[in-house]
Amino acid sequence: MSAVDLKKFNLPRYLSTLPLFSNMRDEELERLAAGCQLRRVERGKLIFRTGEPCNEFHVTVVGQVKLFAISPTGTEKVIELCGPGHSFAEAVMFMDMPYMISAQTLTDSLILTVGKVAVLDEIAANPSFSLRMLAGLARRLHGLVKDVEAYTLHSGVQRVIGYLLGDRLSESEVASESITVTLPVSKAAIASRLSLTPEYFSRVLNELEGAGLIEVDKRDIRIPDTARLANHQAA
Repeated sequence: MSAVDLKKFNLPRYLSTLPLFSNMRDEELERLAAGCQLRRVERGKLIFRTGEPCNEFHVTVVGQVKLFAISPTGTEKVIELCGPGHSFAEAVMFMDMPYMISAQTLTDSLILTVGKVAVLDEIAANPSFSLRMLAGLARRLHGLVKDVEAYTLHSGVQRVIGYLLGDRLSESEVASESITVTLPVSKAAIASRLSLTPEYFSRVLNELEGAGLIEVDKRDIRIPDTARLANHQAA
């Protein structure tokens, strides 16, 4: 993690860069910042665990965080990977329930924790802030629905290609270009996120590389022709 001087970190300014807090006035950002905590968290540390009380939500400022659940048999399932600018646990905070999953850093990270009281105070004072909170929760729900759709209707190969191409697949036609995708975390974590075994995930990458659709160099994956890769998914 790049060095960040917490004493010089302009928290109100950072909050203003997040979609959830955009268009808020300076005095509103100052009030919200007073209810926040910024902390460094080493790789592998739990931010929260299942069953603990939830009185805040969190934002990954720097680093990577995984949200995960453990099955009764002890198998870990990665629910979501949260990179810089990604918020998590908002819905649970509003439900007055304990955390239903756990969160753990995958790299040395900088985590912003936003207190529930500060959020509720701004909701009471600022109706537009309430709408942005609702929009954020709706986006999260939409993402979860898309995940369920992918797990039930898409093959493993389609899931891997969908992950590599990301938002490009939402376009009516994927443009033909050469890009390089750097996997932000381990292949095992990404495989779990896609509901695949690590072995199957690696096999799909090998098959795509053998077909000339990608070139794998450790965590860097070069895609010579994004349109060709997208068409392979549709085949």
